[in-house]
Amino acid sequence: MNHLKIFLLAAFLMPFMSLQAQSKLDKKVLLTIGDQPVTVKEFTSVYDKNNLKSEVVEKKSVDEYLDLFVNFRMKVMEAEALQLDTSAKFQSELTGYRKQLAKPYFTNDDVSEDLVQEAYERKKYDIRASHILIQCDKHAAPADTLKAYEKAMDIRARFLKGEDFGTLAQENSDDPSARDMPAMQGRQARKGNKGDLGYFTVFDMVYPFETGAYNTQEGQISMPVRTDFGYHLIFVSSKTESIGLTDAAHIFLALSQDASEEEETQMLEKANNIYNEIMAAEGRNWSEAVSKYTDDRGTIGRDGALSKFTVSRIVPEFIEQVKKMQPNEISQPVRTSYGIHIIKLLSTTKLGSYDDEKQAIKDRVEKDMRSKKTEEAVVAQIKRENKFKQNNKNLEAFISTVDSTILSDKFVPAPMLDKDLELFRIANETYRVGDFVGYIQKNQNPQQRISATAYAHELYDDYVVASLMEYEDKHLEIKYPDFAMLVREYHDGILLFDLMEKQIWEKAANDSVGLAEYHSRHAEKYMWKDRVEAVVFNVTRPESLDKAREYAALDLSVE
Repeated sequence: MNHLKIFLLAAFLMPFMSLQAQSKLDKKVLLTIGDQPVTVKEFTSVYDKNNLKSEVVEKKSVDEYLDLFVNFRMKVMEAEALQLDTSAKFQSELTGYRKQLAKPYFTNDDVSEDLVQEAYERKKYDIRASHILIQCDKHAAPADTLKAYEKAMDIRARFLKGEDFGTLAQENSDDPSARDMPAMQGRQARKGNKGDLGYFTVFDMVYPFETGAYNTQEGQISMPVRTDFGYHLIFVSSKTESIGLTDAAHIFLALSQDASEEEETQMLEKANNIYNEIMAAEGRNWSEAVSKYTDDRGTIGRDGALSKFTVSRIVPEFIEQVKKMQPNEISQPVRTSYGIHIIKLLSTTKLGSYDDEKQAIKDRVEKDMRSKKTEEAVVAQIKRENKFKQNNKNLEAFISTVDSTILSDKFVPAPMLDKDLELFRIANETYRVGDFVGYIQKNQNPQQRISATAYAHELYDDYVVASLMEYEDKHLEIKYPDFAMLVREYHDGILLFDLMEKQIWEKAANDSVGLAEYHSRHAEKYMWKDRVEAVVFNVTRPESLDKAREYAALDLSVE
């Protein structure tokens, strides 16, 4: 067993107890176990965590805990001497715990809280909007980006002068759904939506688009909004109070979008007759009417009930009508792109309080692209703290050598490429062209509809973030002593468990002869002493005592 030395215990221990906050003691060595020094901070932190804090600390309790601490550390050292800390199992388990413990250091709580609060406020409203898309790759050259932006601004100016937004969308949008599409093999003809996206709420659209829509007043058009798809002009036609999760039923009469005027008139007349029949019975014949008239065979067995839905899941005309209704109300016929509906609103689930909704929203935020704002804040902080510096000249020189092989997952660096050129620096660590080439070859994937230059820039952005995160992760124990101590606790705890498993539990489980011998030598410890089998009666009223005695006198034994 390792040799133990304790230096100046009395000198350090009592000042700690009375002046715990004095950081000058933290780095001083309290004791040495074998060749491993233990600082005052290391011991007092563990003591604090495992003992009730009070104004008065008894020396006896400290001495007792010191013995426990020393014994624990000696067992850990024994495990290290047996090289249990080198096993793949141990390394994997410790790495997994450390990864979980490090997560809070890679989030910005202020940004996260702001995003959750923002999402909650947006969740209070449903938006109906249209858009015009001008495509522009997120890594497009500055000249191409400016060209797309100026085109969007020209279209915006035409709208402000009085031109119809739907017509502008049909003529200019790079979103093909804005225009009519003729019938093709295996696909029916479809009318264009003139840019109309229907209703949506928070989390239904990519975050920049959602932000642009919520920041635009009803009846107004946004400035060009940049997303990965390009620039969007957003026209908000409606911003109303959220109806939340909706439960509704319908009677559906199928009618194609390109139905003739005569067909539409006949179907609408049929729908009105059905509505009048239902209302004449004050809605009591709803189930009968569904069974008799609906063309939606999937809901006929549920009295026309649809699956519960949010506003982005149903065509906008249906939502428009539901927003005007009260539970159990039945609507007049409503025309949508699918046909004609008679709607019965069953219920709506409104938004709860912030405290009620917070966790669910937080879970969505963490999975949504807006979580990148938290990452961006962390990355910016790491850059500031470590004086990140990028060599743009060397970067652009390298990017100019990248050819189409990068798009086919077979990147080949240009001949005579100087791989020692510096791309950026984090603190005192330099990251070079050769390092980035290795990252490309490891992380590239086949690409379509993107240029080699744009994809190289995308990979470079990812490489910078990965390098910053890796650098921060490597220095967590140095930067945050509390984190280092927590990881050490997990390290020692896992080792102690492995030592006990190897030296005691496994041996006991496998040594049946030794167990038998031990039992024979200590058999008296496993013998029952004098005892009695009894039934105890508790009564709360004196008049129940006689009944209890009668019951106790009965022979309750079972043969």
